[in-house]
Amino acid sequence: MVEDGLWSFEWLFDGYPFDTDYAPGAFLIAQGEKIWLAPLVIPLALPLLALRRAKSDPGYARILILSGALGFGWLIAQGFGIGIRGFTYDWLVAFFGELEDRQFGMGYGAMICATAFLFLLTQGIAARGAINGDVFVVSAIGGVIAIVTAFVFFPIAKMLFAAFVTEDGAYSLSVFFAKFFDDRLWGLGCLWGARCGAAWNSLFLAIAVGFITTALGLCFALVATRSGFRFKRGLRALTVLPIITPPFVIGLALILLFGLSGAVTQFVADLFGIPPTRWLYGLPGVLIAQVLAFTPIAFLVLIGVVEGVSPSMEEAAQTLRANRWQVFRTVSLPLMRPGLANAFLLGFIESMADFGNPLVLGGNFDVLSTEIFFAIVGAQYDQGRAAVLAMVLLFFTLSAFYAQRVWLGKKSYTTVTGKGDAGVHPLMPVGLSIPVLTIALSWAAFTIVVYAMILYGSVVELWGVNNTLTFKHYVTAFSLRFEEAGIRWTGAAWDSFWTTLTIAALAAPLTAAVGLVTAYLLTRQSFAGKNAFEFGTMLSFAIPGTVIGVSYILAFNVPPIEITGTGIILVISFIFRNMPVGVRAGIASMSQLDKSLDESSLTLGANSWQTFRRVILPLLRPAILAALVYSFVRAMTAISAVIFLVSAEYDMATSYIIGRVENNDYGLAIAYSTTLIFVMLTAVGLLQLLVGRVRIGRRTQHGTEAHP
Repeated sequence: MVEDGLWSFEWLFDGYPFDTDYAPGAFLIAQGEKIWLAPLVIPLALPLLALRRAKSDPGYARILILSGALGFGWLIAQGFGIGIRGFTYDWLVAFFGELEDRQFGMGYGAMICATAFLFLLTQGIAARGAINGDVFVVSAIGGVIAIVTAFVFFPIAKMLFAAFVTEDGAYSLSVFFAKFFDDRLWGLGCLWGARCGAAWNSLFLAIAVGFITTALGLCFALVATRSGFRFKRGLRALTVLPIITPPFVIGLALILLFGLSGAVTQFVADLFGIPPTRWLYGLPGVLIAQVLAFTPIAFLVLIGVVEGVSPSMEEAAQTLRANRWQVFRTVSLPLMRPGLANAFLLGFIESMADFGNPLVLGGNFDVLSTEIFFAIVGAQYDQGRAAVLAMVLLFFTLSAFYAQRVWLGKKSYTTVTGKGDAGVHPLMPVGLSIPVLTIALSWAAFTIVVYAMILYGSVVELWGVNNTLTFKHYVTAFSLRFEEAGIRWTGAAWDSFWTTLTIAALAAPLTAAVGLVTAYLLTRQSFAGKNAFEFGTMLSFAIPGTVIGVSYILAFNVPPIEITGTGIILVISFIFRNMPVGVRAGIASMSQLDKSLDESSLTLGANSWQTFRRVILPLLRPAILAALVYSFVRAMTAISAVIFLVSAEYDMATSYIIGRVENNDYGLAIAYSTTLIFVMLTAVGLLQLLVGRVRIGRRTQHGTEAHP
């Protein structure tokens, strides 16, 4: 049963297979129960007719396609047609009469059965000659389409329909428009001093964060690549910290600095006699926190783009007597447009999806992510309103994607070809280097202060009241005791910590596997609908975590897939939230592998699966490790989707910390967050040890040799 946990097998020793709660379909049908499962026997038996047929026989393909399509179709039809209270639709009741029995959520049997039918269907399609009859490729495409449909498109569709549902379960446009045109969503009261609608607040905040993080990220990238700054390694290391930090922790650090009892607030109050205010709570605080949190992401995007501009083109401009400023303005900067657009897009989406910082620092500044949360978990419990808010959020993010594509257009920004390039990037012009260095170093110093406050806040008794140094918060969270029976984990945070590690460790390899198989299909295979296939696999990147959380609650709280409150829903949400990173990492790496490697393997008699396993995968080690570590880190620090999906049994670290913050237990929250930061630093360090750094340049800016 799902409520016992997908990886709990207690049901095997609890009356299986005779207990009606756990019995397989064959036992239930024999006992006259769940009769709607009986038709599945036909498509399960049909493949027996194909046993003695050759694969080249047209009948072989027809039998397998018929069996797979009938079985898979019936499984879906009865899954959605029969629910907790019997028939789901009135026309089924009118046609068949009332159904006295009910249907539970699908379990292992249904999952195995659905997989078998899908395999039969794809085997039949391959037998008809699709993609040269390659069973592995056709099965992989079918599998990816099935899981993306089930765990991306279906939840989003369910959320869209929920926006039109009335209190009595009917559908109505008036209900949607009443919630959509609510003043709390679109109100323009801020024009005359009142509160502004959550949609305008979110849009303005996201645009501001996108522009500021892109500008700061470019400053850091230029300092790291186009300056003579001596401490570049330290600057790069500083960019890692916010990425591996739980999203709301920076907000807590800002409270320690600028809150009513903050260090800076008290210092200014004592020095100038200015009474402390709550200026931090609202747009200023959320903006500062998000810029701190998301600038490193912009830097990581831009550093590769800035380094990727061909030095030869810049040197060519210099030989034509252009000065450094002209080279930067007319050659370098235009070629950085894709990076600038991607950095802005990431900042925009991350700001829209951010839940922790607005919750901690938002005050009366309402944004869509927190409004969605309160619509679901608040006293109102209005799923329709949450769905409408999520639709607006999704519209903003998809619009940003479209605007980015329009801005970039169809121009070519390629500067690196297969030819050797031993050029050197020119340094920034002096007029640009001074302000860029000033901005970058000032922001770096501010970041260091913020993280110093995080560490300090975890080892004081009560911030702003009693600053006595203590490890009390760490002891409360992570104490343990050695007993005769073994180690007893007595700390309050251990349960959520081990749960988080387990969920992240399960999600990471699955995320990497799905992402890399998808990348293989996109880069190495040609098939009808390839563009739509790619869009579907990348859609979850454009969907904020808040929307994922709401859509999963609406979709998976009832049969046929009833997994709300279990650990598997957390694993699935992480897989499909982070899958696009594995896809993009795989595409980037596979694009560098000549297709002649595949052709040579196939010529020597290997099939596609053997080629993928023995030739492609070993050459993708950096991409695999990058996808593994990214998905692990994101699973450890995610909050926007997690906050909706956790349960008493499966509580994650970030939701536990949010609970401590809501109870004003800042010391324990910061101590736990600091521990997570060190865990993430360890993970990133292991990645660097395993992968190392590949250097392909032959010269540096100082003319020294760069040894591999």
